Amino acid sequence: MARYRARVDGNHNDIKSALLAVGAQVQSLASVGDGCPDLLVAFRGAWHVLEVKDGTKPPSHRKLTPAEEMWLMRFDEVAPVYVVNSIDEALEVIGAT
Repeated sequence: MARYRARVDGNHNDIKSALLAVGAQVQSLASVGDGCPDLLVAFRGAWHVLEVKDGTKPPSHRKLTPAEEMWLMRFDEVAPVYVVNSIDEALEVIGAT
């Protein structure tokens, strides 16, 4: 599989900080590349896999890359992978709201 340059969306660190603030443990996976989602989150005995997109950007700039699409198709069949656009969405996904 081709390696795509790892980069983070503008709200990545804000979402990570908000998750940590509610007591979640967060591991950034952004540097893994190859379509791997951005955050691995442990909260209240459950794991959550989050792909972060910047909700302030137009939808065309929030599209998944081809590598992200392939990763989600492969893994979402056996366990959920969530695409989040904001702090509120991330907190909702992990059950912190």
